[in-house]
Amino acid sequence: MRTAYSVETVRAAERELMARLPEGALMQRAAAGLAAACAEVLGRVYGSRVVLLVGSGDNGGDALYAGARLARRGAGVRAVLLTPGRAHAGGLAALRRAGGSVVSDAGGAVELVEQADLVVDGIVGIGGKGGLRENAVPLAEAARRGRGVVVAVDLPSGVDADTGEVRGAAVRADVTVTFGAYKPGLLIDPAREYAGVVRFVGIGLETVGVRAPEVEALQHADVARLLPVPGAESDKYRRGVVGVAAGSARYPGAAVLAVGGALRGGAGAVRYVGPAGGAVLARYPETLVSERGPARAGRVQAWVVGPGAGDDAATVGEVLAADVPVLIDADGLRLAEVGAVRGRGLRGVPTLMTPHAGEAAALLGVEREEVESGRLAAVRELAARYEAAVLLKGSTTVVAEAGGGGAVRVNPTGTPWLATAGSGDVLSGLGGSLLAAGLSAVDAGSVAAYLHGLAGRFAAEGAPVAAEDVAGRIAEAWRSVVGARG
Repeated sequence: MRTAYSVETVRAAERELMARLPEGALMQRAAAGLAAACAEVLGRVYGSRVVLLVGSGDNGGDALYAGARLARRGAGVRAVLLTPGRAHAGGLAALRRAGGSVVSDAGGAVELVEQADLVVDGIVGIGGKGGLRENAVPLAEAARRGRGVVVAVDLPSGVDADTGEVRGAAVRADVTVTFGAYKPGLLIDPAREYAGVVRFVGIGLETVGVRAPEVEALQHADVARLLPVPGAESDKYRRGVVGVAAGSARYPGAAVLAVGGALRGGAGAVRYVGPAGGAVLARYPETLVSERGPARAGRVQAWVVGPGAGDDAATVGEVLAADVPVLIDADGLRLAEVGAVRGRGLRGVPTLMTPHAGEAAALLGVEREEVESGRLAAVRELAARYEAAVLLKGSTTVVAEAGGGGAVRVNPTGTPWLATAGSGDVLSGLGGSLLAAGLSAVDAGSVAAYLHGLAGRFAAEGAPVAAEDVAGRIAEAWRSVVGARG
């Protein structure tokens, strides 16, 4: 599992480590890793043109020491000092000894950045807040339009390490070399988009691992351990039965897609309740269809409610009254009463809500842009307000546990092609099936998002896909995860 830690946690671990090391040793470790990554990006170091954008903190020191290493290998290295009187003295001296030089002319610096083979962003460290300062903006813009590769030191300057927010101008990196621990902003949009390819350099921060992470991202092996596997004595009921209360006369397709996701999610059977029974049976004849309503449909271990439900508040209320896990999506989010959802959480009955940014904004009473720019805060607030686990869909899908505490799960799979009608219905069915198979709300949401994202990649392969295409590739995604375990 990949874990990311807050700035405060990383700083504390760094202080503990520095107390045991010779002065400057930690910075030299970081600089060595940074220089190695830069050399790999360049391919041929000798004769290359490297420009360092150097701020006043340790971030700038890392860049200067790395620049000195590149200069000793024959690169032409020039440092642009944004705060000349506060540049790291040791790093600056090392650069000059290695044959590097300092640029003082601001206008000339922009031209150098545009013509460089490699630009190293050492302007602001992980403690920076807000966007770039005015004097750094022209350099960031020059780096973006220039021909060279942009490598950020620890985190692109101008993005928030803790939240992933970008509140102003920021450096757009092709590669980010991060030290000791991942930071949440490297895994969460919009900041993730600015980071490019993230390279991790270990510098000995072992103590960071004993602290609680802010963010965690499942990998193949983690998902494989969570997937439900039937035993020799399993039957369809022991494997779990998921109920799907979805669809309407206007939106029968939502029911079909949700059932399609549920049938591929590991539960032993799917019960469907709603007005789209004919459409569901025509596509999936193995579905158990009932016209008697959720309370009288028969035994289920979990419910999915809401996709394409229209204004059917009665069905949503009936499902929420059940003492089994419930996944609420789409129209169900609008129709579910806060008190009913919170009551389930306070009774210990798991609930998983799966809004996209627009739905989350409506539930929180804020603008959509506020949710998209601050995903961590939004998902935690929803989880606390509803006392339910929340899967917030989007360019970065995040999952928070009921109450909003603990580490937020970040989904590392997916493709922009998943932004298509009905894709969320498939996801809700898949998540509900995993709930019925016995996974916790957070695990069901995380695993569903992971498999759904993989299936989307497999289905797309660089081209548009339909939601049914995604459903059809879930089994392939499942096999790929299990294969990695074996």
